[in-house]
Amino acid sequence: MMEMMAAEVGLQQSSGFYCQQFLRVPRTSWTQNCILPGPSSGFLRKSSLSMSPSAKFRSCHVPSINGGMMSPDLASPGLAVEFLDAWDDEYNGVIIDTECLPSSANAFASALRASLTNWKLKGKRGIWLKILSEQADLVPIAIQEGFDYHHAEPGYVMLTYWIPAEPCLLPGSPSHQIGIAGFVITDKKEVLVVKEKCPCSCSGVWKLPTGYISKYEDIFSGAVREVKEETGVDTIFLEMVAFRHAHRVAFEKSDLLFVCMLKPFSSEIIVDEKEIQDAMWMPLGEFIEQPFYQEDHMSRKMIEICTAAHEDRYDGFTAQQLISKLDGRLTYLYYKG
Repeated sequence: MMEMMAAEVGLQQSSGFYCQQFLRVPRTSWTQNCILPGPSSGFLRKSSLSMSPSAKFRSCHVPSINGGMMSPDLASPGLAVEFLDAWDDEYNGVIIDTECLPSSANAFASALRASLTNWKLKGKRGIWLKILSEQADLVPIAIQEGFDYHHAEPGYVMLTYWIPAEPCLLPGSPSHQIGIAGFVITDKKEVLVVKEKCPCSCSGVWKLPTGYISKYEDIFSGAVREVKEETGVDTIFLEMVAFRHAHRVAFEKSDLLFVCMLKPFSSEIIVDEKEIQDAMWMPLGEFIEQPFYQEDHMSRKMIEICTAAHEDRYDGFTAQQLISKLDGRLTYLYYKG
């Protein structure tokens, strides 16, 4: 989902539910300064995890994952190299510490190659690398070493590297966007409808207020907010009556549209002229008899379901706040009850 949806570490599937892991894993840190294993040497860890642009790297023969060699001027059973600061995730993968990336491109390239070699020897799987906007010159280096784009947000890009010679099991980038439609109807069976300004397929059609939910916003809260922003009408959420799942919509993403029944607490309409051409209270019969809804079977069915819910002939999903053991947080579960 645009609302996104994908975490920086991965997704865990449990009993049919996916829970997001937001870097809440113990930081088993990889060292900045290690000794590559020779015939008789192990790995020595360094407690200090400092890194500066002027840090001097001790060179050694360290093969790049893509076949290159690093600074082939020294060779001995145990050679000091600089590794990127990172920690293990819960899936035998590695999360690279964004805050400790070298600012020097050469230093980053050397440390990245050494780290990839080390993680490969250790049997690690998925590598996560978050690069901030101010570190953008490091992106081409990571791509050259075999990293792929995962997703981007304002301020950063997330890259991944899958080590095993098998299909990648890392979760994909956010694939869905979430929208809402607010069905607001009075006791006189007048429906709150709007006309969009955009030149889309429903241009000139009186329709339900719709929009996208914001980041970290609940579905029902988004419905109440969108209706208020577009029309100025205050409402309260009653139930979710239906949802539509479509694919290859905006930006080739899938789209989820949740239809919410809302009860109005005010009647005065104040149109948001930036988005809406007009808004009004329209008799239900006049609304559904528009030619657009005679031809659009899905939209017509949606309105029929909303009407049935208003007349107590259909029960939708209400929102109940519960604690999930997966993350220990209060969240909303939508169900009939």
